[in-house]
Amino acid sequence: MGVFFDFSGEMPNQQRPWRLSLFIVFFLVATFFNPSLADVGTAAHYSPPYLPTACFGNDASQFPTDNLFAAAGDGIWDNGASCGRQYLVRCISAATPGTCNPSQTIQIRIVDRAETSVSRPSANGATIILSNTAFGAIANPSAASVNIEFQQV
Repeated sequence: MGVFFDFSGEMPNQQRPWRLSLFIVFFLVATFFNPSLADVGTAAHYSPPYLPTACFGNDASQFPTDNLFAAAGDGIWDNGASCGRQYLVRCISAATPGTCNPSQTIQIRIVDRAETSVSRPSANGATIILSNTAFGAIANPSAASVNIEFQQV
């Protein structure tokens, strides 16, 4: 009693090896091929005048009422397809410790091209050139540039 004998010739756990293999494969895929939803780049800032822009010309209604907008660097310009796109942007690091406000994520709208903007950016080669208001929301405005995490929404 209480002892179970299987005389069928099969081991009771014979089907477990394939289940274990499947688990290992799933674990490796989940661990090493974790897709990231955000990109990493740099952000600089620029000051008024903001008009005209490469995207919408002299139309002042292109700017969001909260002034959270940006010019696209070459990496995201996409031959003008980035005009009107919106991104979530978060400062993740800077040359000077304490520059970022990492708990603050902002949503910006692309309204211009960095290379041709009327105002020159605080640093060349940035992924996104934020308005003064947008930059100040995520980092100390005295910094020329910061490292950011950004995601199109």
